[in-house]
Amino acid sequence: MKTTIKALLWLVADLFVASVVAQPSPKLPPRMNSSQTDKIVLYQIYTRLFGNLNTTNKFYGTRDENGTGKFNDITDTALKELKKFGISHVWYTGVIEHATMTDYSAYGILKDNPYVVKGIAGSPYAIKDYYDVNPDLAVDVRHRMAEFEALVARSHKANLKVLIDFVPNHVARQYTSDVKPEGVKDFGEEDQRDQAFHPQNNFYYLPDRKFSVPDNVPVPPGIATVPYEEFPAKATGNDVFSAKPSINDWFETVKLNYGVDYLNHRRKHFNPIPNTWLKMRDILLYWAAKGVDGFRCDMAEMVPFEFWGWVIPEVKKVNPDLIFVAEIYNPAEYRNYLFNGKFDYLYDKVGLYDSLRRLMEGHGHTADITRVWQQESGDFANRMVRFLENHDEHRIASKYFAKNPFYAIPAMVVSATLHSGPLMLYFGQEVGVTPTVAEGFSGDDGRTTMFDYWGVPEYQAWVNGGKFDGGKLNEEQKKLRGFYADLLALVNGSDAVRNGAFYDLQYANNNGQRAGYNAAKHYAYLRHTDKQKLLIVCNFDLQNGMQTTVSIPAHAWETMGLSPTGKYSLKEIFHHPQTMTVEATTGVPVMMSENSVRIFEIKVPK
Repeated sequence: MKTTIKALLWLVADLFVASVVAQPSPKLPPRMNSSQTDKIVLYQIYTRLFGNLNTTNKFYGTRDENGTGKFNDITDTALKELKKFGISHVWYTGVIEHATMTDYSAYGILKDNPYVVKGIAGSPYAIKDYYDVNPDLAVDVRHRMAEFEALVARSHKANLKVLIDFVPNHVARQYTSDVKPEGVKDFGEEDQRDQAFHPQNNFYYLPDRKFSVPDNVPVPPGIATVPYEEFPAKATGNDVFSAKPSINDWFETVKLNYGVDYLNHRRKHFNPIPNTWLKMRDILLYWAAKGVDGFRCDMAEMVPFEFWGWVIPEVKKVNPDLIFVAEIYNPAEYRNYLFNGKFDYLYDKVGLYDSLRRLMEGHGHTADITRVWQQESGDFANRMVRFLENHDEHRIASKYFAKNPFYAIPAMVVSATLHSGPLMLYFGQEVGVTPTVAEGFSGDDGRTTMFDYWGVPEYQAWVNGGKFDGGKLNEEQKKLRGFYADLLALVNGSDAVRNGAFYDLQYANNNGQRAGYNAAKHYAYLRHTDKQKLLIVCNFDLQNGMQTTVSIPAHAWETMGLSPTGKYSLKEIFHHPQTMTVEATTGVPVMMSENSVRIFEIKVPK
């Protein structure tokens, strides 16, 4: 009786999943740049670190001690190699001028108080002047903007699109623009500072209260200090309405006011259009005029979606092909920010990243991947940016994550091929960057420093003195980079990956239905178009190989436009040259090593 009930339950489950897979996609609001492919490959470059060949790496080292990369270090050769690697878009992180402990007052740039700066170099998300670029990145500080514009031109010459950060939620506590265009007013310049909230104020205030620096703010040795004065105190960037935020808050930043009264039930005051909206539109238009092709929008969900729904169409009037990527961590708001906020793409951190990370660490379950596509399928899967590293997350190879960069192989393949949306890599991911020591403000945290001057040894080995040929990489690093190169070649060359439909095969293979198939560690799926059909099988087990027969049910064959009783040729197209002929009704025999992937192209034999 138990066996019969179990069989019936699995039959019902099969029919349900098959019906979900077969559902046509609902009609969604058209995107303003919908003619572009969604399968872009975005490469995040931490600009200050990219070309720095200094190997001193002193804890809390100054610019002159540890060195800093420049715009000019990202040469034609470097960009050509990135394009050859398979990159379509580069995201230059840390371009816009931000607060720093390095003194540039000789160039007319206000010196920042170290009590409201994180790290000697400073955080790229504490913007000090929206109309200027980071002077650290210029060979000649006086011509820093021209050097950035030349980088944009070089990037375009290499057929690469350029994204920069747009940081809309907060600014540095000492925000002052010294190069703003004529007629532009600084943030807060015309605020009514005696009011905690006013719809046309740029900041939130705590009237009659003086700002207090958090306890134990670290100031590196050799940095001169003077007391920091701010009156009245302003609300802190992470929505902290306290005159004394904690050391764990974004204390170095000030929250911007988009017309939301946070302390009065978050009431919205959007008519007339708030002054902050207008200022931000002008800033985006300023950078669009510099030739920038898109914006990665920092903590976009902390800014009301109504602003985005207004400003993105405004900016796209100038260039409809501009793309906007939202950093967002609340799945309940995904649809809102896509369809009402008009974003092109969203971060997929809470969904796929978290699911794959658990598998890479040895304690996840592939059912989490199925849940991700079920939540997104037919709605916005192609608009989620998949990644395993960025500046906020632990490096894969660090002791805080997988400890081995090769453990990313199945997860990267899933990130790249699950759907037709964007893929993102963080510079050095492909050579196994492994932070092992404290670099400055952030300490030993498994991340490449955001806040301090540093050289990245593994990446320096690829840069190889400016040759950008990987000449100093060891054999393991070359092997790892070879995997990423092969994966990007697949992403860029496969019609099924770039444009195809998706079919999850878990329901046909799980829970002992197939001998040798581990429901927790094995994951199989199809990607298919009229031109190409792929079977992708991933083994996330870090210790054990697998030998099984992957079932492709009749419904899946029919969905691909093939006979469920036919005979097909399967050709391996990823690392294991093999061709076999299989009967649709008997499944596909697969043998794999631990932590590996096999990808077969399905063809009708001639």
